[in-house]
Amino acid sequence: MILIVDSGATKSDWIALNEKGERLFLTQTLGLSPEVLTRPVIEDRLANNFELSKNSKKVTHLFFYGAGCGTERMQKFLKEIFNSFFPNAVAEVKEDTFAAVYATTKIGDQSIVCILGTGSNCSYYDGVGLHQKVTSLGYIPMDDGSGNFFGRKLIRDYYFHKMPKDLAEKFASEYDLEADVIKENLYKQPNPNTYLATFARFIVENKAHPYCKGVIDKGFQQFINNYIMQFELATKVPVSFVGSIAYYLKEELVKVLERNDIVVGTILQKPIDGLVEFHKQNL
Repeated sequence: MILIVDSGATKSDWIALNEKGERLFLTQTLGLSPEVLTRPVIEDRLANNFELSKNSKKVTHLFFYGAGCGTERMQKFLKEIFNSFFPNAVAEVKEDTFAAVYATTKIGDQSIVCILGTGSNCSYYDGVGLHQKVTSLGYIPMDDGSGNFFGRKLIRDYYFHKMPKDLAEKFASEYDLEADVIKENLYKQPNPNTYLATFARFIVENKAHPYCKGVIDKGFQQFINNYIMQFELATKVPVSFVGSIAYYLKEELVKVLERNDIVVGTILQKPIDGLVEFHKQNL
């Protein structure tokens, strides 16, 4: 049995294939980012999934693409957990950008591939390997244009009274904005980045409001300036995206990209289907 996993900060999609490439089951767990979760939490999320627990000894190969897996230390950390939970499997752990590449770009083609979901990332793919010029420091100082970026912006503007009154009232009616609740989730609960990203739904649903339009435009422009434009080929090769923010704000994203003379490639919500096809071809 082969397991293919696309793991974001919020949730992880798992697909099991047999040796012929036929789908056995599809399941989902919460996100498994090693940057923000402890080993017991990750082990608990695996153990609480019925399909994974039932089939743990049947898995022979695990291909895991995850947020927070860009360093050798984080890859080793997850491999140790997977080797224990899937005792008969050879585990391969790569950062989630590889999943985005395999889902959007043909092997051999050049492209810049971005992730805009709960978090954000950007890499240049030369047809063989990935290249990054900036090492991510996580959701607090980076993640421009992401779900947690927009969530943080909304909370700050609400508390600094910079959000228009009509929108602020609507925002307060849809979320618990008590200071103690926010601080509890940010400083005492796991996955504060995911918590922040839950507020991004509001900006998507109200994207026609002038305030939201401005926040979205500035957020995407900041992502382009800091992430995409670091590459010399930024305006010469297609730029593709994977993630819920890119997908649900596609029209707004494309507008900003075209304003910067960027060639728009593929925009997908999830890379999992493309990942499956890639691995089928390489069974």
